[in-house]
Amino acid sequence: MSGHHLRKLMIMRHAKSDWPLGVEDHERPLAKRGHNEAPMIGRWMVKHHHVPDFILCSSALRTRQTCTWVCHELGEKAPTPLLSDALYDATATEVLSEINQLPDTITSLLVISHMPAVQDLAMRLASVESDEEAVMDMASHYPTSGLTVLEHGKSWAELDGRDAKVTAFVVRR
Repeated sequence: MSGHHLRKLMIMRHAKSDWPLGVEDHERPLAKRGHNEAPMIGRWMVKHHHVPDFILCSSALRTRQTCTWVCHELGEKAPTPLLSDALYDATATEVLSEINQLPDTITSLLVISHMPAVQDLAMRLASVESDEEAVMDMASHYPTSGLTVLEHGKSWAELDGRDAKVTAFVVRR
């Protein structure tokens, strides 16, 4: 496929979360550091022209808060996120299954989810044409607010293994 038919997939781990006593895991909020990290990724996305036209976000509070900060930085270009219970506590295969169901009218997708699924999915999709340094970085450590940017020429339904070129792995602190 030619370059104008490439689709962009951005896989983000939620920002740093807090561990308040007595709070269920699904309802854990962002820590102060998380409230600082998440906007940095949003600003990076705008600066580097990686604004998604669709956002798929885990329904957990920490991912929703991360998404809110990112969308605040995207401004009026921010799409309305789709919250998914299926992305909470999901495996990489389950996250990919959600992606595989998306319509091909989406050309740039941001997925905000959890470890280990975000790292496992990014590694599963990384093709041999990927930026080697970015792949090595995300393979060794996928910190909170870590963002992998991938490009592929397939439909979302066909996306599976080694199908996407990693172009960047971003960590902002």
